[in-house]
Amino acid sequence: MMPLKFLIGQDPLSIELNDLIIAGWTGRDSVSIEHHIAELEAIGVARPRTIPCFYRCGVNLLTTSQQIEVTGNDSSGEVEFVLVSHPRGLMVGVGSDHTDRKVEAYGVTVSKQMCPKPISEELWSFDDVRDHWDELVLRSYIHRDGQRLLYQEGAVTRMLSPGDLISRLTGGDTKLPAGTAMYCGTMPLLQPMGASEQFELELEDPVRQKTIKHSYRVRTLPYND
Repeated sequence: MMPLKFLIGQDPLSIELNDLIIAGWTGRDSVSIEHHIAELEAIGVARPRTIPCFYRCGVNLLTTSQQIEVTGNDSSGEVEFVLVSHPRGLMVGVGSDHTDRKVEAYGVTVSKQMCPKPISEELWSFDDVRDHWDELVLRSYIHRDGQRLLYQEGAVTRMLSPGDLISRLTGGDTKLPAGTAMYCGTMPLLQPMGASEQFELELEDPVRQKTIKHSYRVRTLPYND
């Protein structure tokens, strides 16, 4: 198990995590799914065998740090809502499925293991957003060549609902297993896919007028081949 420290409002909460799952191809709209598959096919990534699919990763990849380190210039982030199971109940935050795109072209599962997985320090109780879940909005920005660019933006309704995803993961159970964090899929890009110096991510609740934000810089390590 690996404990991570979070904030629920202003209250600190340490959560013991033992499983990290990256859900892929989670769109409710088959057209949007096909669009994202086409984006990845363009860089050599094979089509998925099943939709949705669930990749298991090392829980040690999770980080709330504001800087990550990656090898080379072939990785990039994707904004996603993240479900975190705790004895107090289901929590939700925002994270980035930062992935090595070069490795992804020949092995998606391996690529998911290549990079840290940033997650916001702040979490919300899912019960606080359950009744207006479909109003929530995901958004990301990249810093590239001195510019801050809107990279992704859209309602969480583009992805399967939390209950649906959990049920598909567990084979029918409605509860996310204790100690599990699950990244729940992303949306099409508004800019060309590629590396950036900094990645910003947001989960906005317009009903409660609250937003979870996280930002991280990317330190690139050189190849020695």
